[in-house]
Amino acid sequence: MSIEELAGQYTVTGSNQNAESHTYKGVLNLEIDMHQRVKAKWLINNTQEQFGYGFFKDGILVINFNYKNENTTFKGVVVYKCLSKDVLDGFWSEKHGDLDYLGEEQCFRMDKLKEVVN
Repeated sequence: MSIEELAGQYTVTGSNQNAESHTYKGVLNLEIDMHQRVKAKWLINNTQEQFGYGFFKDGILVINFNYKNENTTFKGVVVYKCLSKDVLDGFWSEKHGDLDYLGEEQCFRMDKLKEVVN
């Protein structure tokens, strides 16, 4: 799989980095820049924007991300195993999260999801 094949829009389902494992849904957009790095933008629960920048090698996508909530900037890292160019399975952690837990996230390419539904 090449990095270019990862570009696109994905639906996201995940659980937070805490004991309660609160779930969330969203959208992830991946773009590839001229340096073969991945630019990411998430929209979680239609309200929270998150931004990231990362790299891809041997089927693993690593993205350092950040987002603001009121006056605090949160930073973390997400690691996705690319099961295919259409399915990403990941885990994440952020600086201000509960260090006893990891968040989890699954992403499914939107055009492929539409094909399955239709």
